[in-house]
Amino acid sequence: MYTIENEYLEVTIDAKGAELASLYHKDHDIEYMWGADPNFWGKSSPVLFPIVGGLKENSYTFNGEKYNLLRHGFARDYVFEVEDHWDDGISFLLRSDENTVKIYPFTFEFRLVYELYANLLSVTYHITNLGENDMYFSVGGHPAFVVPFEEGLSYDDFYLEFEQDEKLMRWPLSEQGLILEEPEALFGEKMIDEELVVEETKTLPLTKELFHQDALVFKALNSTTVTLKSDKSEHSLRFDFAGFPFLGIWAAKNADFVCIEPWCGIADSVTHTQELSEKEGINILTAGDVFERAWAVKLS
Repeated sequence: MYTIENEYLEVTIDAKGAELASLYHKDHDIEYMWGADPNFWGKSSPVLFPIVGGLKENSYTFNGEKYNLLRHGFARDYVFEVEDHWDDGISFLLRSDENTVKIYPFTFEFRLVYELYANLLSVTYHITNLGENDMYFSVGGHPAFVVPFEEGLSYDDFYLEFEQDEKLMRWPLSEQGLILEEPEALFGEKMIDEELVVEETKTLPLTKELFHQDALVFKALNSTTVTLKSDKSEHSLRFDFAGFPFLGIWAAKNADFVCIEPWCGIADSVTHTQELSEKEGINILTAGDVFERAWAVKLS
């Protein structure tokens, strides 16, 4: 475990998976991260690379070869090297090796950089293609924030507030975790002039039942920030996911947390060909180039 801190925040990261384990606000005396209780879900913030979500039949093809790769990829299971560590920041590094190329035939360096700026934590992904050809990949976050994060409040007291109005059309998942072909309105449908219309809203109330049918998957939202808050609390958590075209919202069944998941990539659809280059949301990185995306959490 490694710690970074400043006047406001103390953050702990596990070298295994470069996984964010603790996000503690000193003045508020509040821990905002889920404690990884294995009775519900033994993770706190796994890193998703080189795929996001599941593959059809847990496999894909590339250049005529078939490869097997489990849900969310392998980065979360590797111990990252600490490349640099300073008071309010740390850089982790994962390199491709003889084991990764057996299931993912690309040569890469994958850096995760955690940095503190007052009451904000920034998490940046740097991916470098060390190969001679194009590299195909997805990357994303899966941070779980404890709900409620104050005593005396309940899960149902909290909601997610988007910065802009949204129709909140979710893309349902099959039992195998694959994206179904048609989206559905999460709520807010009404008849106008004999036509079914989805109303716009900024607010997504949290309930345990909301996640009984797996994650809420959204594509191309108008918003780039969402805030976890309660009208009964003076504290809140603002999550910035600018640059990530997909967003997942999830919690394990009846668990006291909510995951806000920024994704550059998405699970296979039920009709996918399993060809990696044809995968929805796949990123293509030319030889020698670097891909960079960052999400951030601001505590108030």
